[in-house]
Amino acid sequence: MSRRPLLVRHLLPAAAALLYASPLLVMLSGSLRPRGAPPPQGVEFVPDGATLAAYSDVFALIPLAGYLRNSVIVVAIAVPLTLLVASLAGYAIRLLGPRPKRVAIGLSLVAMMVPVTAVWATRFEVFRVLGVIDTFVPLVATALLGTNPFLVLIYAWAFHRVPDEILDAAALDGAGVVRTWWSVSLPLVRPATLAVAVLAFTFHWSNFIDPLLYLNTASNYTAPLGLRLLQQLNPTDWPLLLAGCVVVTLPVLAVFLAGQRVFLDDPVHALDSLEA
Repeated sequence: MSRRPLLVRHLLPAAAALLYASPLLVMLSGSLRPRGAPPPQGVEFVPDGATLAAYSDVFALIPLAGYLRNSVIVVAIAVPLTLLVASLAGYAIRLLGPRPKRVAIGLSLVAMMVPVTAVWATRFEVFRVLGVIDTFVPLVATALLGTNPFLVLIYAWAFHRVPDEILDAAALDGAGVVRTWWSVSLPLVRPATLAVAVLAFTFHWSNFIDPLLYLNTASNYTAPLGLRLLQQLNPTDWPLLLAGCVVVTLPVLAVFLAGQRVFLDDPVHALDSLEA
């Protein structure tokens, strides 16, 4: 094997992965330091006197297990809703004519550029009138819009790879639009579905602003608010804070690793073979 393919296919991706994984490594290393110890002055992979005491202490100091449970409830509702709405919207864009399709994509791009702060006041008033403040409803409401227009565009691109011949054959067999979307098109875009699921999970799991705005009761707090509470209680206890960060970050990492095989596969391989 020549040096160039080795560099491009292995060394550069490994270097990029190490760069992006460095914050997690820093959190993990810092969480193993003794309680009350200051941050290290330099790079420290395994601290002196490494201990797991911070992990047990963080659950004893705040009800982090309950906050994690609340976050699980939110993502368990929001992620399937996001997949349903985003896939339907993306499939609808796929079926549009050339000009309406360009308009729909353009509007999605405009919606992506709208600052979240521009709709905070309006959303809060709507949820206040509906009487759902201090519930999980505002936290999952964005899933009814596909969570983010970008996720809709991912599905639109993926469905665009489905050949017209396959959709026409399904129509000739008597399948309606919904049946074709569910039984024919969705199975062909599994990598896109996984990507949307991971992105939606990451968004709703790490969402800090919405719980901060809409949740008032401590028992309803989600994991990001739990970390904020931990910071307020012990602002200088870095091992404790980093242990909480590791606990909250691990579910996102686990979701990504669970689907890494699909990410590593060619997402259009099956479609290209069908087209051939």
